[in-house]
Amino acid sequence: MKFPGSVLVSLVLFVSETVAALCLSGAYRAAGDRMWQWLTLLFALLPCALVQLSLVFIHRDVSRDRPLVLLLHLLQLGPLVRCVEVFYIYFHAGRVEEPYVSITKKRQMPKDGYSEEIEKEVGQAEGKLCTHRSAFSRASVIQAFLGSAPQLTLQLYICVLQQEITAARSIFMILSLLSIVYGALRCNILAIKIKYDDYDVSVKPAAYLCIFMWRSFEIATRVTVLVLFSSVLQIWILPVVLVNFFGFFFYPWILFWQSKSPFPENIEKALSRVGTTIVLCLLTFLYAGINMFCWSAVQVKLNDPDLINKSQNWYRLTVYYMLRFIENAFLLLMWYIYKTDIYLYVCAPLLVLQLLISYCMAILFMLVFYQFCHPCKKLFSSSISEGLLSCFKFLCFVCKPHKSTILADKAEVKSSERTDESWGSCKTIDSQKGNPHQSVSSNA
Repeated sequence: MKFPGSVLVSLVLFVSETVAALCLSGAYRAAGDRMWQWLTLLFALLPCALVQLSLVFIHRDVSRDRPLVLLLHLLQLGPLVRCVEVFYIYFHAGRVEEPYVSITKKRQMPKDGYSEEIEKEVGQAEGKLCTHRSAFSRASVIQAFLGSAPQLTLQLYICVLQQEITAARSIFMILSLLSIVYGALRCNILAIKIKYDDYDVSVKPAAYLCIFMWRSFEIATRVTVLVLFSSVLQIWILPVVLVNFFGFFFYPWILFWQSKSPFPENIEKALSRVGTTIVLCLLTFLYAGINMFCWSAVQVKLNDPDLINKSQNWYRLTVYYMLRFIENAFLLLMWYIYKTDIYLYVCAPLLVLQLLISYCMAILFMLVFYQFCHPCKKLFSSSISEGLLSCFKFLCFVCKPHKSTILADKAEVKSSERTDESWGSCKTIDSQKGNPHQSVSSNA
């Protein structure tokens, strides 16, 4: 049985970031910065409440008679109780013989074109630990992109305005960045396990390292670009954020309405139609929050029973990173044009170059992960290099004028030339025939 290390890491990041946010908000209150105090508390408590809600929903505590656990969740102590329960199950597993076990069938990764199916006995303790790991993974994603990402953006914005980085603020920003990167990493692992649920997936340390570097460069660059742009154009950052957020929020719903599929009813039997709608809205809300800062490895598909698009779409990945790179470059250009005196001692061209190179480094680590370190790369219908090559060929084909258009233009030019030649020859014949009045006068 695997050690529940992911649960412990999630809990440590959750508790340390919440405590740091409370301490920093107290420091803002002592300094008289009421607005920064309330914003810091909002970005700390809102994801905390959503984490409690997700843990209660996944474990189905509402339909079970567990009033003490529900009370602790209301007191925002749910992750602590769940972690204690996880380690109690882990250390007591194997001491008492379980009354029954379930048998799961998983297929191994193909070797030489063959894939063997392996049966594995899963006891009650291991099944409960698997449920807890899944719950904490989802809670880490919620904490990262609905709390830590806005929190990191806010604190970096305050540092730029005040031109000061305090020790408490720097520690808090480091914790927030680690929480976001860890949440993105868990999102990648969740996407792999959901897409390839029939296979026994084992992620190697090299894959974890590639994902960590990829997400670190991508998220740090994105947050810095947004902060720089908002520091000089405070009003214009609002439409940028709203277009990004609502574009990704409504995109799954638009695809769902275009498919004309029936409304999904199999999410949770205890939920009514209104409750199912609320859950789907929260899911697309989280999806939009993730895509605001980085590529969402999990693509929401509302007309699928698992609510996840399991196909590997290289075109969507390519379009996302191309558009995001163009957007970041445009925002940096606007910052460079309208930068104020607070950036007097900053080498602006060097900073722009560093940020663009950092984003390119994120793309490079992403390519390395999908090409060499992905645990299920043998199951890809095409590799990332082949997919990108086909994407670029498609874009070149769209941008390049079609051959039929060129032939039609040439035919039109030739026909016009022939018309001009025939018109000129007719004029020559008329001039040779001459006007009879002119010939009589000339003979006279």
